[in-house]
Parts: sequence; C-alpha cells; structure tokens
Amino acid sequence: MPKQKDLKRLVRSRIKKTGESYAAARTQLTRKKVRTKTGAPSGTPAIDYAKLAGFSDAAIKAKTGCTWEKWVYVLDKWGAAEKTHTAIATHVHEKYRIDGWWSQAVTVGYERIKGLRAKGQRRDGKWEASKSKTFAVPVDELFAAWTKPRTRARWLPKVALKVRKARPNKSMRITWPDGTNVELWFTGKGGKSQVGVQHTKLVSKDQAETLKKYWAERLNALHELLTG
Repeated sequence: MPKQKDLKRLVRSRIKKTGESYAAARTQLTRKKVRTKTGAPSGTPAIDYAKLAGFSDAAIKAKTGCTWEKWVYVLDKWGAAEKTHTAIATHVHEKYRIDGWWSQAVTVGYERIKGLRAKGQRRDGKWEASKSKTFAVPVDELFAAWTKPRTRARWLPKVALKVRKARPNKSMRITWPDGTNVELWFTGKGGKSQVGVQHTKLVSKDQAETLKKYWAERLNALHELLTG
C-alpha cells in the first residue's frame, strides 16, 4: 500500500486517465490483487487498515470481535462498497449484533478504508465530528443526564437543543440550535456505560475539528458531574 502522499498522487494520475471520481479511483487502487485465505489482498505491502479507518485494530476487535482486515473481507463479500451508509450500518447491527455506536464505527471505518469518504467526512460530502466516552455509572443514569433538562444544563449550559427522538438507554436524535444534527448511541455493561456522539451536517473540516474539541470538553464535564 503506498503512503498517503503517494496514494493521492496515484489517484490523481488515474483520474486523468479514467475520468473517475476521487473516491472511485482510490477504491480501485486499494482493491488489489490476489486473495489470501481471509480474502484480503495479497502480493503487495500490507494495507494499514487501522490508520485509514481512524480506529485501532485492538479497539475494534475488543468491541466487535473482528479486526479491520476481517471486517473489510466480510463487507466486501457482501458488496458493501456499493451500498449506502445506512444499509451497511443496519447490516452490521442486525447480522453481527453489533451495538449502534460500534456498528457506526465499523461502517465509517470501512468507508474510509475503501476511499468512500475522508476522515471526518460523510458520504454526501458534508463533515461530522465524532466522540465517545465511557462512564463508571449505569446506562440509565447516563441517559438521564441527557434527557433531564436541569441535569443537562449543568454540563451542557446555554444550549437550546431539541430532542427529536429518543429510545431509552439506546439512542437519541437531537437538532442543534444552528440546525445541525447530533446523534447519540448509548451502551451499558454492568455498572459502566458509554455514549457515542456524532455531530453531523457540518459544512467544513474546520467546523468539524472545532466541534470535536467541544464535545471532548463537554463529555469531560459530564464525567466530572456523574463521577466526581
């Protein structure tokens, strides 16, 4: 697999010859050649899946039971590269019983590996900011910190958000004051719980980076409130 700088050069060269989109050209250049026993490409230097996906192999295996190489293999076999983001996430969730946040993580990582989106970017070209955090409290207590206005105001002050839909202890969809979307996924195990935040419909990479830092700060504030 070429280094990222070299890969970009190869992609541009292919675009000049074929007229393909950037995503399509990149996908073809990273989809080579002979297959190994797992179905992953062989005969060329190993692809750094974790770097492309933005999640370590150790983290994705711990939460889903599979490495990135295995996920690429099974999703390629299913034809995921030709499917929508929602279709892939639903497939991962239903077939492999992966919780909502991690089914999204698998889907986003796969799309980045296949060149269908840049890091921090959605398939439609808009940007997003993602952040997650684990808390040493039951999931119902974590969920309540988002749904009870007085509690929420203590760690997320001066934000007139609108909760559009909520599944208790599972997920929530929020409209942010500026019209952007925030999607939340909650998971719990024993006395611990996790929330994953995706702030979507952002217009630029700079906005995405700013909001990623913002959510890191707010989740730290929530952590202090719940466990301090």
